[in-house]
Amino acid sequence: MKRWTTMAAGLAIAAGAATAGAAEAKRYQPKWESLDARATPEWFLDAKFGIFIHWGLYAVPGWGAPKQYAEWYWQRMANKNPTNVWWQFHEKNYGAGFDYKNFAPMFRAELFNADQWADIFARSGAKYIVPTSKHHEGFCLWPSAEASRTWGRPWNSTEIGPMRDLMAEMKAAVEKRGVKFGFYYSLYEWFNPLWTTDRAKYVNDHFLPQFKDVVTRYSPALIFADGEWDMPSKDWRSEELLAWLFNESPCRDQVVINDRWGKDCRHKHGGYYTTEYAAGMKDASHPWEESRGMAYSYGINRAERIDDYKTAREFILVLVDLVSRGGNLLLDIGPAADGTIPPIMEQRLLEIGEWLAVNGEAIYGTRHAGRECQWSEGTRPGQKFGEYMVEYNLMDQVGQVPKDGKAVKQVFFTKKPDALYAITPGWPGKRLVLENVKVPPKVKVTMLGVPGELVVKVDGTTLTAFLPPFGPGEAPCNHAFAFKIAGAEVLPEPAAK
Repeated sequence: MKRWTTMAAGLAIAAGAATAGAAEAKRYQPKWESLDARATPEWFLDAKFGIFIHWGLYAVPGWGAPKQYAEWYWQRMANKNPTNVWWQFHEKNYGAGFDYKNFAPMFRAELFNADQWADIFARSGAKYIVPTSKHHEGFCLWPSAEASRTWGRPWNSTEIGPMRDLMAEMKAAVEKRGVKFGFYYSLYEWFNPLWTTDRAKYVNDHFLPQFKDVVTRYSPALIFADGEWDMPSKDWRSEELLAWLFNESPCRDQVVINDRWGKDCRHKHGGYYTTEYAAGMKDASHPWEESRGMAYSYGINRAERIDDYKTAREFILVLVDLVSRGGNLLLDIGPAADGTIPPIMEQRLLEIGEWLAVNGEAIYGTRHAGRECQWSEGTRPGQKFGEYMVEYNLMDQVGQVPKDGKAVKQVFFTKKPDALYAITPGWPGKRLVLENVKVPPKVKVTMLGVPGELVVKVDGTTLTAFLPPFGPGEAPCNHAFAFKIAGAEVLPEPAAK
């Protein structure tokens, strides 16, 4: 686990923090051994919550088959088999002769207001955003000369469709509000003429100069690479490119990278590891981030209805669970082609923000406490971990009393140097009982959002805090409640019963 960083700027570079010119003291070689030695910048470890944004031409049809990614529309409908439901939808609604490229002028973003988006993001409590600079379709949300040249037609948002630099507008709007700007970038493009005919030429003439262009223009705080799985990192020339990123680029001091730089990289190389519609990682041995949409798709899917969406309560508890294990949550929204965020997505973000406004102290800037949770009695349910689509039924695993004989997570733990935080999924009742904790004499316990100290009793390694008798509507928040125990730490728990 990364050590706490409160040192002066001269040492901050060791943790990847930004200090002007300091990066020159450390030159990274185009080898994974050297690149992986670069510590993940502390801002990412502190941030905990970010917003993914899947927005491109796929938002025009805005449709996907049940429980599938709508942003894969072009690749899925390209199979013109009459039994293919994607092709059936396309043929019925647009006609068999309607090419995907014809969606470009229909992607107008006429209602897009970057300041309105940024206001929602700031109010959500997110500390960074990650819009798709381009997805696997290759269409760019910035004035990419490579995109239009390689495709042989206008293929970016400044030359067709919106006729605007959408990336620049987003960056300016969020940074005014103190939210960091990163972006998603797909290495490959399904039907790019160079990709389908000469992959080495695609890498050299398209990918490398385009990547350097978008990085140089927008100096991102984070880069979420993707679409890497068809070739190893050597063929992508990723080590060479990342050495440039860390040594020469304008964002070299602050930029955070993920682990998707070649089919040999995931959970092996990169600043943080990624999971997707999964449970995150088991522990905090390496920085990581779980990403997911609010329903089953990243890009907007108009076929998804209210019951497909998870509740704000679940997202809040997922955030808490991930943070307790040392991870971040990157929660996705899929805006419409006109540039509006669906109101249900705005509502989810704002409800998360309301909770973080009260309890953010127990989330932001915290680290793994050494033990992520306190279990009730009962048989503990198993949890698998992996990169993609791992079953994760957190709501069945939380509460205060066992469910059908199975243990539940009663309390989640996070930590700062001077305090332990205990977060309960729901109201624990008249008292909060924490087992296997070490507390200082005259321990001070407070509830976030409530003035004053709580009455406590300590019996060895068991701490009991007596809670306020709230009436209806008097609690400081909903869904989960955070308690600060000054100077405390968790102890290893006894073997599970």
